[in-house]
Amino acid sequence: MATLKPEKGNESFAEVALRLGGASRDEAHRTGVVDSADDQVEAMFDAKYQTINSPVHCAVWEKRIRTESFEVQPMPQNESVSRVVAQSLEIVRKHRDEGTLLGTDGKIAGTVLAELGSVGYWGLLVEPTFGGSGASMRAFAEMITQMATIDPTVAGLASVHGCIGAVDPVQSFGSVEQKVRFLPKLADGRRLSAFALTEPNAGSDLTALRTHAELDMDEYVVNGEKLFITNAAPGRTIGLVCLIDGKPSVLVVDLPKQTNDHFQIKQYGIYALRRAHNVGLVFKDFRVPVENLLRPGDQRDGLTIAYHGLNLGRVSLCANAAGAMRWMLAEMLPWGEYRQTYGQAIDRRELVRRRIGRMAGLIVACDALTAWCAGLLDQGYRGEMECIIAKIFGSESQKEAAIELLMKTHGGRSFLEGHLFGDNVHDFLAPCIYEGEGEMLGMAFLKSLIKQHGKDYFEPIGRTLGELGVQKPNPLNPRHAWALRSPLSRYAWWNVRQRVTPARWTPYRSKHRNLNRHVHYAQNALSRCGMSISSKMTKYQLTLADRQCRMSAMSAEVQNAVVMLVTGLYASRSSDDVTKAAADAMCRELRRRIEGSKPSDDDFRQVTHLGEQISQSGWRELTGVTAGGILMRY
Repeated sequence: MATLKPEKGNESFAEVALRLGGASRDEAHRTGVVDSADDQVEAMFDAKYQTINSPVHCAVWEKRIRTESFEVQPMPQNESVSRVVAQSLEIVRKHRDEGTLLGTDGKIAGTVLAELGSVGYWGLLVEPTFGGSGASMRAFAEMITQMATIDPTVAGLASVHGCIGAVDPVQSFGSVEQKVRFLPKLADGRRLSAFALTEPNAGSDLTALRTHAELDMDEYVVNGEKLFITNAAPGRTIGLVCLIDGKPSVLVVDLPKQTNDHFQIKQYGIYALRRAHNVGLVFKDFRVPVENLLRPGDQRDGLTIAYHGLNLGRVSLCANAAGAMRWMLAEMLPWGEYRQTYGQAIDRRELVRRRIGRMAGLIVACDALTAWCAGLLDQGYRGEMECIIAKIFGSESQKEAAIELLMKTHGGRSFLEGHLFGDNVHDFLAPCIYEGEGEMLGMAFLKSLIKQHGKDYFEPIGRTLGELGVQKPNPLNPRHAWALRSPLSRYAWWNVRQRVTPARWTPYRSKHRNLNRHVHYAQNALSRCGMSISSKMTKYQLTLADRQCRMSAMSAEVQNAVVMLVTGLYASRSSDDVTKAAADAMCRELRRRIEGSKPSDDDFRQVTHLGEQISQSGWRELTGVTAGGILMRY
């Protein structure tokens, strides 16, 4: 968790701490490599936009917090971007209705991809100088949500291409010459793109990369294999992460239009993403011009490039979930009215009404997180912790919505071919592991949250323990007490100040009493987290990194409070009573998660009444969302 050097030895403090905590020297070193890449990304942002000055970090560790940093700010309209979005939505809607969205191979048809390119869909995030629209992340995320109500795959491909594909690496790290050479083709769709990072042996552990490239005259010769690369196909452009001189690097590669002895596609059966290309790539003495190497700057490597675009992709996943769940809810309503049990439509049943209300709450929370995080990125924040929250909440919400709400309401018909659930269940579940598996990301979130606090107060203690060669000090040993007197005194003073100084948030008050109560509860919960986390760090000390279950639980508590705060603030600005009621239902659930309590009768009444409202009168958030026909009518 740290990069400081001890006074003795050649290991970083992180390596010493992990080793004393039971990790091998190799594991400690690999963790240090990942930490170094993270530090490199952090250094790219102005100090006021780095993690320690982010809204979540300040809410947990500071005593003066700006409530408005958790609010969604108004978004200026861009007519050219709006035009591209409207035309793109119309193209996909038309092909869906005419049954021409998919080609003979079951993938999104090439004609559809080309039509989208002709109106600027693939260039939304590309700067206008290079043929794109220069959309803000907020506008792009809103588009993702809208597109997902028509087809989540097409929405997801925009994110793969623009956020984690070749667009962001070239635009953020490419030279002027590289931008001129690659971006116009990426903007108009002549070259759709992917990012080739994962390997058979390297998933969460990116230090296990084996694909490598060696310089031969004016070309790099690449050998290795990539796996699970979405949107990769012959004739497309990829950002290829490989080892050059033992250091992770990124080559921008225009794949050949046909496979050959040096470039092969590895096909496999995969249930998720079946309407998009997801393949393995095999390189054997494959040559790439030396001028295709992205140079992220001094002391940076390819992992820096890989990490940079992930936050964009994580926000997009949440945006996609918000759209997909709208589609699910739109499918539930006519079925609830049609289906009868014991002589009564099921949308009159309390459990079904609860599911409808619950779905609305998940949608509003995802909308809030998407708009908030995208806005932070547009302002210049790194937004790592905030985007992790959006990704985890969005993907887990979509999983719950699909299985607990949509499938259980539709019963056996859910598994029919042609049903929204049956045709898409794997796509609804897979985002839980995209852009980082949820619980692993939760631990990464906590690590970022405690990093500075650990450097300030725990690193000096850990360094001293490392010099003493012990894992825990002996208070009866005078040598230990003397060595630790300074770092322990410093931490004691922090502890005292934390306990006696009250947290103050800038004033906020909503006319909606329940939302106002939720906002204040979430603020207080976040302000208490600092002491709670620090006490756990004190308890577990150097072994905390191995306490994955505890780390996950600590992370979840902070995440729930943030979602509650952002959702409450977001809905309080809405003029729609149903949206406010949906946010109220979601915030009640989040409070129960934090407290570990059970729902009250009032909680049940509130969410079922919300479901009744939506089933009888609709909801404006479903405007334009089309439900399919009821299968196997009786």
